[in-house]
Amino acid sequence: MTNIEPLREFVFGFTRLFETHSDAASLQKVGAELLKTLVSRDDWLPETYTRPHPERYSQYLLHCDPLERFSVVSFVWGPGQKTPLHDHRVWGLIGMLRGKESETQFTRRDDGRFEKGETDFLEPGEVAFLAPGVNDYHLVANALPDQTSISIHVYGANIGGVSRAVYDETSGIEKTFISGYSSEDVPNLWDRSRSRAA
Repeated sequence: MTNIEPLREFVFGFTRLFETHSDAASLQKVGAELLKTLVSRDDWLPETYTRPHPERYSQYLLHCDPLERFSVVSFVWGPGQKTPLHDHRVWGLIGMLRGKESETQFTRRDDGRFEKGETDFLEPGEVAFLAPGVNDYHLVANALPDQTSISIHVYGANIGGVSRAVYDETSGIEKTFISGYSSEDVPNLWDRSRSRAA
């Protein structure tokens, strides 16, 4: 059985940040260190939340703060899978757990069209930042052609319920969406009966 104690400790730690950090920038800065600790090991994510979908990437909810101040999600990418160009409209952190991701940034011009920027790669244990108005437009892909990649995302809202948008790269035409989640189940962080029985 997978020991989800590291995830539970991460949720405890991140929840406590809201007692002492009122702005997104400081939450992200300190939260990034917590996320870096979480993704520094790859032995805690239950197998149910590591399964790729054959046709598209999966977005599994791991935890949503009761006040929807943040959510924790595992993104699972099959070989060759990628997102369209999209935004988030809330702050975010991305921690690479397994495999490798590519992230291509875009800048929106005054005429509504997009200018393609650099592509960076995220390796296991690394953490990246997202912020509206700074670097909120991007396209993400599994950088490995023959294996699954998994990243752990933390967003400043219940990301599955946020109205966001995907964009046509050439015209800039916007289409709104609400992502939801790939699974209706979330891991039970609060049942310690099995670990205590062991």
